[in-house]
Amino acid sequence: MEQNRIGMSDIHVGKPLPWNAYNARGQLLLKKGFVVESLSQVAALVEQGLYADASLSHEDDIHSAQARETPSVLRMLNLAEKRLERLLFGVSVEPDFPAKLMEVATSVIAATEQNSDIALACILLNQQTDDYPVRHGLDTAVVAILVAQSMNLTHDEIATLTAAALTMNVGMLRQQAQLQHKLEAPSAKEIESIHQHQLEGAGMLEGAGVHDAGWLAYVRSHHASEFGGDYPDGHAGEEISSGTKILALADRYCASISERKHHKSHLPSTALREIFLEKGKGIDPTLAAYFIKVLGLYPPGTLVRLNNGEIGVVSKKGDGPLTPIVHALVGPHGVALSIPVRRDTAGEPFAIKEALHVDQADIRFSMHQVWGEEASL
Repeated sequence: MEQNRIGMSDIHVGKPLPWNAYNARGQLLLKKGFVVESLSQVAALVEQGLYADASLSHEDDIHSAQARETPSVLRMLNLAEKRLERLLFGVSVEPDFPAKLMEVATSVIAATEQNSDIALACILLNQQTDDYPVRHGLDTAVVAILVAQSMNLTHDEIATLTAAALTMNVGMLRQQAQLQHKLEAPSAKEIESIHQHQLEGAGMLEGAGVHDAGWLAYVRSHHASEFGGDYPDGHAGEEISSGTKILALADRYCASISERKHHKSHLPSTALREIFLEKGKGIDPTLAAYFIKVLGLYPPGTLVRLNNGEIGVVSKKGDGPLTPIVHALVGPHGVALSIPVRRDTAGEPFAIKEALHVDQADIRFSMHQVWGEEASL
């Protein structure tokens, strides 16, 4: 069998292989569709010698095959969540924790950049209550990545911010998991532990080998506010870094729109209004504008009723914050449509009449039905 040597640049962490891969003797090692989970795994495979099928005899053929095989953003984010859970719960014993966590961060950035609409929709549509403590960090990372990119932060700054979002609650991860199943209110001791989780989390990360000062600073101050300062550093207003503000607001936004056992989710528009106008105190207007630009009042994944009576899901950001693209799922008379129908809400009669909670919409659909292969499980 004629073989073509595969290099490091031909394999992407978190993305399925677009071809079968063989060793030098022609023995099948990895089947098409296999997802490589880490850079260290990529390095080990390439070092031992990995070859593509004979039909892919040129480097351009390899890359064109990768282009044809569109990876699933939903699958990439779910894989990242599973790896993140293992890392966070084993933070004190996991070898090479910083490098492995940064690999997860890289995967989340890649998934978000591939299709930001699907990544945002996952926050609303891919919620699983029992997984909230880990999932919340990933959701926060997606929002933070998009806002940071919109503000032209550098690649390294975005990577650090993403790593911080994924690890910001490591100091209270076990308490969060336990509180998920409690019926009574948290005890005074539990509340105190929650209040200290930023410092405890930063200490745990340092103990696990994280020495990036920016990463640790973000974790310590991810509950910063314009007026209350960024405990424990005591900065306020313009003294608080842009990255810290992004992380703090993304954290609060994702917590507000997430359904949990003891917390009914807010609609995205309500969450933005409460965050940016809480108690009459406005947040940095420039930052607020970036959040609204990235999310809109109806971000992808929002369930809506249109003026013509149809019910659907926002599938793509539009030209303005009030005019996204919607895929209708239920007709005006309450009958489910056989296939989702694309609607541009910029014109009548398809303008959005109202956003809906899941229980108000009462519809069942898969993300694959709306977004196709990029949202397949």
